Formats: sequence, structure tokens, C-alpha cells
Amino acid sequence: MARFPLRRLRLRPSEEQREAVALSVEAFTLGGEPYTASPDDIPAELVVQRASTGDVFQLRFTTTIEGPCMRCLAPASITVDVDAREYQATDPSADDELLSDYVVEGELDLDAWARDQVALSLPDQILCRPDCAGLCPVCGKDLNLDPHEHDEVAVDPRWAALDALREE
Repeated sequence: MARFPLRRLRLRPSEEQREAVALSVEAFTLGGEPYTASPDDIPAELVVQRASTGDVFQLRFTTTIEGPCMRCLAPASITVDVDAREYQATDPSADDELLSDYVVEGELDLDAWARDQVALSLPDQILCRPDCAGLCPVCGKDLNLDPHEHDEVAVDPRWAALDALREE
């Protein structure tokens, strides 16, 4: 777990410190499927700026997320660029929105912050390619490898009344 100790910083207002850090984003489940981030030690840049009322944190890194395609289940990978900012007020009695969830006992939890930012940066669907056709809803074959159509299946006569409502 990567944590950055904030107590050792000796910054005056308007000064900043840049640090090269290594992050690890633990595997996560999305839509019931496992996804991993690579490389294991993600190089990142942390910038801490001292303001008159608190600290501003900025975290920048790029990672690759790998897992199954959400349409056809083939291996897929996407590149995620993260440029995140957080603010931590120096007054501990400040409103909750002025306190960062990632600052715990004088340390900045970089791995938790990075994982949350990766999750927020993901697209709606992780696909093996932009034009992925997915799986056939009838037989389950990969439509990218074997594009095909099925003959129209006869409707069960018990559902005919509902089918007529759909057509109206």
C-alpha cells in the first residue's frame, strides 16, 4: 500500500513539492468480471501545493486495464489517463467537502485514491475493439468470428396477445 507522509513536508503557502511515486491498483470486478491494471508498479507524479487554508494534491499517471470484452468476452485492454486533484483543509473541523477521504493520520493513501480515479475514468464499456459485434443472443457464437443470422423463431401462441400489444 503506497502512502505518502504529509507531516514531513515543510512547505510555505504557494510552495509545491513534486514526487515520483509508484502505485499499485488492485484488481477489481466490474459487471461480474475481473479486471487488472498493469504494470504492477505504476509510475506516477504527485504534486503537493500548500495553500493558505490547506493542501492541494494532484496525481497523474497512465495505466492499462485488462480483462474480458463486455460484448464478446474476448481479451480487451484500454489505456486510462488519470489527472486527479484533491483538497485537504488544515482545519480539522472544516466541512466534510473540504477534507479528503484519502488523508488518514497524516498520510495520503495513494493506492486507494488511484484505484478510485481509475474506476471514475473507465468508459461505459470495455471493448476488444470499437466495432465489436458481441455474442449471438440465440446460439452464443462470437459474431466477430462468425457473423450470421437465425431464422425467425415462431412465437408461442400463448404470447400472441402480448406480441400484438407491442406492435400497437
